[in-house]
Amino acid sequence: MSRTSRDRKAGKAPAGFSYPEVGATRSPGLPPGYQHLHHEERVGHGRAAFAAAGEAVTTWRMHRGTGARVHADVERATPGARVRIAVGIGRLEFAVPCEVVWTAYEEDRTGFAYGTLAGHPECGEEAFVVELRPDGSVWFTVTAFSRPARWYTRVAGPLVPVLQRLYARRLGGVLRRVARATA
Repeated sequence: MSRTSRDRKAGKAPAGFSYPEVGATRSPGLPPGYQHLHHEERVGHGRAAFAAAGEAVTTWRMHRGTGARVHADVERATPGARVRIAVGIGRLEFAVPCEVVWTAYEEDRTGFAYGTLAGHPECGEEAFVVELRPDGSVWFTVTAFSRPARWYTRVAGPLVPVLQRLYARRLGGVLRRVARATA
């Protein structure tokens, strides 16, 4: 049994992560005790749109397209890669640390999930997946579970899930523009 599996069974966060259920976004059911997010939207049609959207997701272009800055130790999402998503400038920059938990580079499905590390205002995991369906439609899905890890996210209460849904829609908008550029 791996250290991650032992930690999860014991209810402890694996080394570096701020939550014990590392990899849970890959399973159909999300863990209890968290806010859950499932956002799905059509972003295009055809293999070219799928390839472009998948590339944008896994190379951080999707996040950058929202105006966020991405500080990553790799060009493309790979398990174990560290990434910080940042907003603001200079001393007012607010960056949240994450680590890529899993990736999917499949014929009709591309994406990844990252989990929160110590210092992140939330604890949990978020997955970003692009899928080419049999009818040729291209869909983007965000699946996440999270709960507050800092006093200010606890105070923000119900506002945090609303902001997460708005950000998921904004990411989808970036992918729609990327997919449309292939037409």
